[in-house]
Amino acid sequence: MPLRPYQTELIDGVRDAYRHGYRAPCIVLPCGGGKSVIVAEMAKRTTENGKQVLFIVHRRELCDQIWNTFYRWGVDMHYCMVGMVQTICRRLDKIPPPALIITDENHHSLAASYRKIYEYFPDARRIGVTATPMRLDGSGLADVNDKLVIGVNAKWLIENHFLAPYDYYAPSLVDLTGVKISKGEYAVGDVEQLMIRKAVFGSVIEYYRKLADGKQAICYCTSVKHSLEMAKQFNDAGIDAAHLDGETPKPERERIVEAFREGRIDILCNVDLISEGFDVPDCECAILLRPTQSLTLYIQQSMRCMRYKPGKRAIIIDHVGNYARFGLPDQDREWTLEGKKRRGRQDNDESLNVRQCPQCFCTFASLDDTGKPVRICPQCGFEFPKKERQEIEQEQDAEIVKIEGFTLDLQTPDDCVSYKELLQYAKKRGYKPGWAYYQAKKRGFIA
Repeated sequence: MPLRPYQTELIDGVRDAYRHGYRAPCIVLPCGGGKSVIVAEMAKRTTENGKQVLFIVHRRELCDQIWNTFYRWGVDMHYCMVGMVQTICRRLDKIPPPALIITDENHHSLAASYRKIYEYFPDARRIGVTATPMRLDGSGLADVNDKLVIGVNAKWLIENHFLAPYDYYAPSLVDLTGVKISKGEYAVGDVEQLMIRKAVFGSVIEYYRKLADGKQAICYCTSVKHSLEMAKQFNDAGIDAAHLDGETPKPERERIVEAFREGRIDILCNVDLISEGFDVPDCECAILLRPTQSLTLYIQQSMRCMRYKPGKRAIIIDHVGNYARFGLPDQDREWTLEGKKRRGRQDNDESLNVRQCPQCFCTFASLDDTGKPVRICPQCGFEFPKKERQEIEQEQDAEIVKIEGFTLDLQTPDDCVSYKELLQYAKKRGYKPGWAYYQAKKRGFIA
């Protein structure tokens, strides 16, 4: 297949960067935009000139997948090596010096192992590809890249039928307040115990049947134990499901993926495996049971069901409130090499502009294309009250489930960086609702 026009423009942008003296640009393109074929075309042009290419991946499962993509695209694999970063680091003195180093999922490239490779081959030009050019702590890639070549955004890909449109639902099931954070992420053991102890399985199955019954789905769990149990619960409910993880033997993994491709399995439960670059058949639904502080992981997992197919509308069911930290998957985001300074947590941004319907749990942008508030749910037609005061009173109504409490434990009012967090803090301390409203007005969180 020929490259799409926006893919060609990105390649031209990289060539232009090289002409202007940049040595290590990074391509930024949303999930599903076709980053693999872009770098395959660059590798093809390089190997056609008899020059060596080195392609770096961060997981061994991706090596065969990338090799096959390059081969089908016409890359001369005699001049191209595809390898996992740890393997390449151990064999630097045995690798032919590359003219071009391509880094897959380039947001990993600040790690010491990647830098070791870059420093060993200082004369090589480099190119990275990623959907999210930032680290977990919000820092950018300025230490390893010298220019961002930014492509079209997710909204454009949806509008032009390169990604499927979607409906986003977020029923509130788990409160993560107080769960430990380890190395910038939620502690797996704590979340695993919480998810299993809270017995959320029935609710997950209930919402799947309500919102996506019969559709093939990928379910992202917090641990292997959690994923195995989730698959068992689906099967016990009469819904065909299977579990995959990084230790699943390759023949078994291929058998399960093929069964999913043929429609004999409805649900694939996994732990992060079906995220960055992992090739699985198309599906129509993503079930998020894995809370994360990582924008990259959130984008990879939530958008996995958005591959385009005529007439398709993807369904994302977020049981852990990831949207409350990051906004919706196709939200416009500004990228810079410097990243952004972290303010307590990476997602503290009053501009998320996300609203949830209390009636059907549909989650959508709170402003329309003209910048006006959306007061009618696009899914069920629920009409939001016009006055802010009425809305506040509704949020305090015990009959309405509002997603909150999916962030770090709030110890003082100064820890609160949004109106939602002030409401959460007030509820925890037993304050009257008016306290949160007054504080939010005072800090400019609400008009």
